[in-house]
Amino acid sequence: MSDDPIVAQKAPFPIEVAEGKTYFWCVCGRSAKQPFCDGSHKDTNFAPLKYAAEANKKVFFCGCKHTGNKPLCDGTHSKLPD
Repeated sequence: MSDDPIVAQKAPFPIEVAEGKTYFWCVCGRSAKQPFCDGSHKDTNFAPLKYAAEANKKVFFCGCKHTGNKPLCDGTHSKLPD
């Protein structure tokens, strides 16, 4: 199995998060519940990344899974090959 995550989509997932709530971002790209983990990483070297919302606001979770600012989008998707 590859050590690289699957690109779920080449765009961020805009999500309204709630202050004090914890979210688990899918790192592997296999989840059917993007951008969040559904356990599809089982039998891989991946594990979900915990994100604790500090305020009620819209955040942009990375969809390509290659961001340098995990779990948030940093624009890396625009540099990935087609």
